[in-house]
Amino acid sequence: MSALALSVLLSLVSAVAYAGGAIVQERVAETSPAAAYAPLRRPAWWGAGCLNGLGALLHVVALALGPLSLVQPLGALTIVLALPMSALLVGRRAGSTAWRGAIMATAGLAGLLALTGASSEQSLDGTERLLVGLITVGGVLVLMTSARAAHRHPAVRAVLLAVAAGGAFGMASVFTKSVAVDWSGEPLEQLTTLLAIAGLAVTGMLLSQASYRGAGLAAPLATATVVNPVVAAAVGITLFGETFRHGTIGTVLALGCGVVAAGGLILLTTERIGREHATQAAAVVAQGAAQAPAGPQDAAGDDSPEVPDSPAALDGLPRQPKTQRDGHRTGSGSDPGSGSYGGCADYEDIRS
Repeated sequence: MSALALSVLLSLVSAVAYAGGAIVQERVAETSPAAAYAPLRRPAWWGAGCLNGLGALLHVVALALGPLSLVQPLGALTIVLALPMSALLVGRRAGSTAWRGAIMATAGLAGLLALTGASSEQSLDGTERLLVGLITVGGVLVLMTSARAAHRHPAVRAVLLAVAAGGAFGMASVFTKSVAVDWSGEPLEQLTTLLAIAGLAVTGMLLSQASYRGAGLAAPLATATVVNPVVAAAVGITLFGETFRHGTIGTVLALGCGVVAAGGLILLTTERIGREHATQAAAVVAQGAAQAPAGPQDAAGDDSPEVPDSPAALDGLPRQPKTQRDGHRTGSGSDPGSGSYGGCADYEDIRS
């Protein structure tokens, strides 16, 4: 097998590993709502971390064997692969809107990565690393605060946390590149940066876990998958002097791919919001049906008049004027029951 074919195979297996890790994370988030960020007592969560680590390792090996323009776009297949894998493994099928959003996000991201130029051999110096690190921490805190404020809207909250997770992962990639360029064989020289990489990776893992709570799989996964390389590419263009391929035309195409990817993310988010509204409406209807008043038969049974069963029981009834009683006794004289009270009419006279 050639190096190119092996890099393609490793890229595909890496995408499958990432998708499997995301599916496990989403299931853990659904079954462990109390532990939003770190369900440490769930072995499945540790398994998801191992799958994500395996995906990252295979992706690095694929980059070493194949060209960046081929390996990076294949990594975007994680979004599309996660949907059929979720249907097969956990029985959760995605709707047509989710499929359209996932395909758009994947196509836009793949095009954007394919147009990104080859990485340079530049790295961040100490001051730049500190500045970028502070900006990253500030951005993550702002997104986490915004997500907490949007707790009543799970889809919006999930997207905000996924953006924070993607940003943390992207900056970890940037610092990893700087360490790789400046590596001299002495780990202590890069200790601070190595600790920052570990912290960003753990932060991204925890934020991505929290983003799956109550928001499904597709929207958080697609958001984090798109934001990760976009943040890394933005830093590369602004600080490393990297450019898009094919000059101005490549830049315009890259912007178009970014718009397509953003449209896919919007479709995934609105699809999830629509599903939330449908669920809430169904819950309101069910609650209204449970609190509905009793039927007409029950109401009639409670309000039916009491019929006296003896002459003595007539004492409790309201008395009518004498003229009205006389008028009621104008029935047949031979039939004592022809009047209003029938045979009890004389009894009314006695009472009077």
